[in-house]
Amino acid sequence: MRLMIVRHGDPDYSIDSLTPKGWKEAELLADRLCKLDIAKFYVSPLGRAKDTASFTLKRLGREAEEMTWMREFDAWIKRPDVGDRAILWDWLPEDWTKVSSFYDKDAWSDHTLLKEGTTEHGDIRAEYDWVIGEFDKLLERHGYRREGQIYRAENANDDTIVLFCHFGLECVLLSHLLGISPMVLWHGLCAAPTSVTTLYTEERRPGIASFRMTAFGDTSHLYVADEPPAFAARFCECYDHTDERHD
Repeated sequence: MRLMIVRHGDPDYSIDSLTPKGWKEAELLADRLCKLDIAKFYVSPLGRAKDTASFTLKRLGREAEEMTWMREFDAWIKRPDVGDRAILWDWLPEDWTKVSSFYDKDAWSDHTLLKEGTTEHGDIRAEYDWVIGEFDKLLERHGYRREGQIYRAENANDDTIVLFCHFGLECVLLSHLLGISPMVLWHGLCAAPTSVTTLYTEERRPGIASFRMTAFGDTSHLYVADEPPAFAARFCECYDHTDERHD
């Protein structure tokens, strides 16, 4: 099975939709996705993800199933660099890299600030466990049942599944599939708007499957159209680049 995780287009967060550039990116993404044989589409309930999916779905005459858990990872903490509660990622490097547990795929959520974090389902770990639990239910619907750190291929297939969602949520899913702390992914990766991350199942022994990522944050659909990727989610390359994002 092929799993394709798509980040929404360049966002206008003030209206939970896309910027003019984001709409253009979404249309170019459709040029790419409409060439594929896609078994099922899933989408976040947030407007920017649904708008990104709209071009592809309209051209194909298809619908996407809306999944609440695919919204942006909804977790807030009191980060060391800000006075009030803030989003879980975007810590300053000099703060988060000092915490050894943040590099551990199991112990990353043990930090006091994460235990004091607020989510709909409790602390940060509770939200994470809810998301990956729902994700595993989706994968089981498509033939792959989680068992420990692997998947039982109960109905092995070569279907393609597309998820339109968000960068923070994408890192949660990848951390679960690949066994990596999400803190490392949130702070060490950047999936540009409308980028596509692709994973395939591998069934090297009968009935036992795992996922291998073959591409992260692929924006080749923008490249072929001479459309540069948006800067969203990145910070300034050099501090004196005043036209780039600072915090």
